[in-house]
Amino acid sequence: MSTEATAQPRESWIHYLGGFFLTGVESIGDVALFSLQTILGLLARMPKQSNVLMQMYRVGVTSLPVVLITGGFIGMVLAVQSYNQFKMMHLENRLGAMIIMSLVTELGPVLAATMLAGRVGSAMAAELGTMRVTEQIDALRALGADPIQYLVVPRFLACFFTIPLLTALADLLGMFGGWLISTQVLDVNSFYYWHYAEQFVTAYDVATGLVKSVFFGTAIAMISCHRGFHCGAGAEGVGKAATEAFVYSFVLILVMDFFLGVFLTSLYYVIWPGTVGLI
Repeated sequence: MSTEATAQPRESWIHYLGGFFLTGVESIGDVALFSLQTILGLLARMPKQSNVLMQMYRVGVTSLPVVLITGGFIGMVLAVQSYNQFKMMHLENRLGAMIIMSLVTELGPVLAATMLAGRVGSAMAAELGTMRVTEQIDALRALGADPIQYLVVPRFLACFFTIPLLTALADLLGMFGGWLISTQVLDVNSFYYWHYAEQFVTAYDVATGLVKSVFFGTAIAMISCHRGFHCGAGAEGVGKAATEAFVYSFVLILVMDFFLGVFLTSLYYVIWPGTVGLI
C-alpha cells in the first residue's frame, strides 16, 4: 500500500508536467499556423486600403496620448534616478548619453510595446472574440469570405507599420523630457547633454530599437488576433481572451527583447569587428 501511495503522487506530477509541456507546444504550433495563414493571406491579396487605414487610426492615432505620456515620463524618471550616481563620478554632463541610449535601445521599444499590448492588443482580442461569440466570423466564412484576410491582415499591417512610428515618437518625447529635467532642474549644461549623446549614441542604436518594435508589433497583432479567434463562449470567454492577449504579448515581448538584444549586439561586432565588446 505504501509503495502504491508513493507512486501515485509521482505519476500525477509527471502527468501534469507532461500535459503542461504538450499544451505549450500545441499552443505555439497553433499560433505559428495562424501567423502563416495571415502571411499567406497578405501575399494572396492586399486588403482594402480603407480597412487598413481605419485600423491604423485605431492603433496609431488613438494611442498617441498614452504613448507620448509614457515616453516623456520615462525620460524624466531616468534623469532623476541617474543624476546622483553620475554626479558622484563627476559625469553628470554625460547624463544625456545614458538617457537617450537607454531610451532608443531598450526602454522606449519595450515600454511602448507593453502599453500598446494592454491598450491595442486587448481591444483587438475583445473585438474579435465578440465577433466569434456572436458568430459573425462564421457568417463571413459562410458567405465565402476569408475571415483572416478580412479581419486579421488589416490589423497585422496596422501594428506592423504604426507601432515602430509610435515607438519613435515615444523616444523623441523621452529625450525631450530627460533634457527638460536635466537642464532645468538638475543644472546639467544643455550643450553637453546633446554633445555626448551625439558622440555615444549611433544610428545603429536607433535602428536596433526600431527593429525590436517591428517584431513587438507583429507579436502583439498575432497573439491578440489569435486569442480573439479562439475565444471561449460568453462574456467570460471574451474577457479571458482579452486578458490572455495582454499577458501572452507581454511575456513574448520580454522573451523577444532578450534574444533580439543578443543577436543585434552580436551583429554589431560582426559588422564592426574592431570594436571591443562583451558578446
